[in-house]
Amino acid sequence: MKSAHPRKTRTERPTFLYLLDLVLLAWVIEAVDQFLLGGWLDRFGIHPRNPYGLIGIPLMPWLHGGFAHLSSNTLPFLTLGYIMIKSEGRRFFYSSAVIILLGGIGTWLIAGPGEVHIGASGLIYGYFGYVMTRAIIESRPLWLFTGILVALFYGSMLFGVIPSKDLPISWQGHLTGMLAGIWLGRRHKGMRSA
Repeated sequence: MKSAHPRKTRTERPTFLYLLDLVLLAWVIEAVDQFLLGGWLDRFGIHPRNPYGLIGIPLMPWLHGGFAHLSSNTLPFLTLGYIMIKSEGRRFFYSSAVIILLGGIGTWLIAGPGEVHIGASGLIYGYFGYVMTRAIIESRPLWLFTGILVALFYGSMLFGVIPSKDLPISWQGHLTGMLAGIWLGRRHKGMRSA
């Protein structure tokens, strides 16, 4: 006899293909923005301390200042995003949303007025902060090994959180994204992939 209640199915675990889909989406958005809209979409980034600018918090990772900007974010997003998928499993999208939200609010609060902040680097810095925090506070060899590899390949990212008026980067987005990742990494200490 069949049960009256359907069996609950678990959400499918994200894979590397999910990351490729997200990158493809970002490239399509940038192509439309550059070739059809002349960069018009960039106005929907984060405008600090402007209520209108809050809409940029969920949009910031999808908007870039050209193909060079997007290219520089693509490989670190795929690399660090893959580590996040392996460590977070089904929590990946939730964890990414938390980093985007907290990093975006932080950028909105501390960045200078009149600026517009766009790009996926805040999320990437969040992944970096998460991975390095878990590597430092976990007692498992796999996390330590992962942290060493990430530090070797991406340790120079730390220079991106230093305030700079000479470089056209959102150091505020980098800093607040990384702090969001550190906070999340501490909260997920000891958690296994879902």
